[in-house]
Amino acid sequence: MNLTEDAKKIINESENREELEASIAKTEELLKAAAIVPTELQWTILINHVNEMIKRSKANEKMAGVDPEMFDEVSKDALSIADELVKHIGNLPTDEMYVLSIHFEAAKQNAAE
Repeated sequence: MNLTEDAKKIINESENREELEASIAKTEELLKAAAIVPTELQWTILINHVNEMIKRSKANEKMAGVDPEMFDEVSKDALSIADELVKHIGNLPTDEMYVLSIHFEAAKQNAAE
């Protein structure tokens, strides 16, 4: 995985750097198993999102609810990876999985192009 300067900055400036690095490693492992390869930009956006998820987890904050039906088009692979990562971070509602899954679904489309 090649990281942009922006991604490195997000990691280096994170209040939860260890947790973020562990979550990135977990994400990389899950993506590799599913043969999904995000672009550098997709990694940067994903890392920023995961960093925010960790902040919400630690602060015991919940994001606004989402309608799972809006995510009917998202593949089981993308939802499964998102679910694993949400569980890895912990203390997050299921709604986080749906929003996170969009990153993996978009990256999955890279191979189709």
